[in-house]
Amino acid sequence: MKDPITTIDPRFSEPDAEPTTWQATQEILENAQMAWVTTVRADGRPHVAPLLAVWLDGALHFTTGPEEQKAVNLAANPNIVLTTGRDAWDEGVDVVVEGPAYRVTDRETLARLAAAWRTKWDGRWVYEVGDGVFLNDVGGPALVFGVEPTKVLAFGKGTFSHTRHVPRPA
Repeated sequence: MKDPITTIDPRFSEPDAEPTTWQATQEILENAQMAWVTTVRADGRPHVAPLLAVWLDGALHFTTGPEEQKAVNLAANPNIVLTTGRDAWDEGVDVVVEGPAYRVTDRETLARLAAAWRTKWDGRWVYEVGDGVFLNDVGGPALVFGVEPTKVLAFGKGTFSHTRHVPRPA
């Protein structure tokens, strides 16, 4: 999302609260150490799992094994929610990203994502690019998904605010 429409919801914000800027929200997504993805099972039940995610080119990216519940769910329903933030009630900002997930298979994009994964955390997440997947020495192939947000919510804590970022109409 470039230059999204940003609004604050006064129903859930303190009277003196300012909206969380898109720049601040994007920095949270870029620097997040953990995220939680919510997918939907075939029977409609939600499935939530923690994972590592990388923000690149206006999308949040994550991996999963082809047999994992996330991949099974996404094959039937691409709509997901990714969340990140702090477990404190009175400081920080929690961010919620909504949108459809899509497979990333382009070799050039996968190479850029693999490089981005190597710069985060403590160096344990080293991927090589295979044929439309990530490969590593820990398990089998990892499918790579991206989510270009259809909506991003930022929940400020301390001075409580509820900010909404949505793409501008084309």
